[in-house]
Amino acid sequence: MSKIIQREIITLTTQQNKMIISGWGNDVLEKTIVEKITYLSDGLKVKGYIAYPKDDSNKYPSIIWCRGGYGNAGAIDKFTARGMFGQIASWGYCVFTSQYRGNDGSEGHDDFGSDDVNDVLNLIPLAEQIPQANKEVWGIEGWSRGGMMTYLSLTKTNIFKAAIVIGGIANLRCNAEESKFMRRLYEHSLGNYTEEQFKQRCEERSIINFPEKLSKGTPILLIHGNKDKRVMPHDSLDLSYKLIEHKIPFRLVMLEGGDHFLKSHRKEVDEMRRMWFEKFLTQQ
Repeated sequence: MSKIIQREIITLTTQQNKMIISGWGNDVLEKTIVEKITYLSDGLKVKGYIAYPKDDSNKYPSIIWCRGGYGNAGAIDKFTARGMFGQIASWGYCVFTSQYRGNDGSEGHDDFGSDDVNDVLNLIPLAEQIPQANKEVWGIEGWSRGGMMTYLSLTKTNIFKAAIVIGGIANLRCNAEESKFMRRLYEHSLGNYTEEQFKQRCEERSIINFPEKLSKGTPILLIHGNKDKRVMPHDSLDLSYKLIEHKIPFRLVMLEGGDHFLKSHRKEVDEMRRMWFEKFLTQQ
């Protein structure tokens, strides 16, 4: 049984708190709590975070947030967690997120979309330990590699009433001609294998090859910058055709001039995210 075995409320310096207010707003500090946790996933001690409103008089929908990157590159530090997850909690949600096995002092090995997908799914039982969490209403969100983790999670459960994928990997082409950065990432994360084994490992992590396995009851918001040089914009474009073919509800937004991190579109992206979750998680 997956459960939280260690938890610590995040506290920051006065200067860091001022930066949180500047970057994410006063409600993030005043109305939410963010904790760093260790939880059990397939018997491994894995690090992650939880965030929730301070108000315990209500039950709030639950959201899983999937980080990007590989290894400790992309791991979420305490300051960023306080801001990002506190923001979602300030919208009226309980947030659960994993650093994935093998990262940030977690046990096990980060296999970039294999058994570590269980680290996402094993967050679901943790809601039992959060009094504010509505255990019946779930959403999921992932950025970059976290988009891949979101897609793979959506092939294993239909619990999610809404999903958001931003700059998500839908096709691990492992093609150096398309993106040398991603080729290096794949080679590092997927290990030393023959070219044929490497190709197979890429294909079995690429939702573009089995979109029919996605939960048809989970509407997906796809957001991608059309100048993304890390995850090619046509990952989301190509997948959209598959979603139409298999009658999976979705909305696709391509942001003009947007890079992989969409920093110049942050307010716009935040508003779209908030509205999507509100539509499917709170207005039912």
